[in-house]
Amino acid sequence: MCIETLTVRTEIAISFWVFLSFDQLCEAIEVSMTMSNSFYGYSLILTFFMLLLHAWSQLTPNFYDKTCPNLQNIVGNEVQKAFNRENRMAASLLRLHFHDCFVNGCDGSVLLDVSGGEKFALSNRNSVRGFEVVDSIKRTVERACPGVVSCADILALVARDSVVVTRGPSWTVLLGRRDGFVSISLNGTDAALPSAFDTLDAIIYKFKRVGLDEKDVVSLSGSHTIGLARCAALSNRLFNFENTGSPDSTMDPYLLYQLRKLCPEKGDQNKTTLLDQYTEGRDCINIFDNHYFQNLLDGESVLSSDQALLSSSKTSYWVQIYNDDNDRFLDDFIDAMIRMGNISPPSGSRGQIRKNCRRVN
Repeated sequence: MCIETLTVRTEIAISFWVFLSFDQLCEAIEVSMTMSNSFYGYSLILTFFMLLLHAWSQLTPNFYDKTCPNLQNIVGNEVQKAFNRENRMAASLLRLHFHDCFVNGCDGSVLLDVSGGEKFALSNRNSVRGFEVVDSIKRTVERACPGVVSCADILALVARDSVVVTRGPSWTVLLGRRDGFVSISLNGTDAALPSAFDTLDAIIYKFKRVGLDEKDVVSLSGSHTIGLARCAALSNRLFNFENTGSPDSTMDPYLLYQLRKLCPEKGDQNKTTLLDQYTEGRDCINIFDNHYFQNLLDGESVLSSDQALLSSSKTSYWVQIYNDDNDRFLDDFIDAMIRMGNISPPSGSRGQIRKNCRRVN
């Protein structure tokens, strides 16, 4: 029997065997290996086993259809409640998923209360937020489906629903992630996460490390159409940009004036302003659309890392495309979010389902 025929027969068999537990599978493999007394028999079992493990490692949209059928409704309702209490929370929850996936994959490790871990890195300290909302969602999910849904999957669903509540698009979230056991060190976290102070080259490099490209840099940056920025993240542009002794010359003069009033030198660095400026008159605060890209073209972006998207043709091309075509932006944003959510997720028999998102079981 040729190997091609073995592979085809094995792929067909997977549809019947994929529902076995890991222990059941191991027992079946052991029995089959004992019964097989030929090279081709062993080849069949080995090929089957490898393909089945590959199938288990894939995320699927219907992962919880039988084990937690109301999961998506539960998460969506809880995100809506959190947004109603505080509009800023939508952007904060979306950002949590981003910060989780870029550091050691989408494994829920950003949620762990580990001394010296990701949550307390410079890139996250006084920056990422919404942990108490995730805790509340997890408790609600556990009451409905105890020990079934991972914190990493909750983050992926919460990110999608945070876009939906801000009148952005919805998409099918792939599920089946498990929770990691470790939280990466402070230095490792800061090295992996794109920063508001990074150069464009540094940001692109960090994206490419996790399998994303320049188009993804621009489309995912478009999430800055919602949310707030702290003075600490933008004051570098206001007075002594890149040690020139002057403000960033690419910033709109009126915006510079306004931000200097909000964020004076030696002022409170925790004050905040809209990432998507001049939305008040357009009645689109906390609306997920492509207005962010118009800001870039008008010199009205808040963060230097955002404005830097115009400094290279590889990214400025997409800024113009998305400014002109909101539907194209939303489609590409969805595509980038799905691929970002598939960055090295623990699945199958790897990882665990945490009972409490802040600590391993």
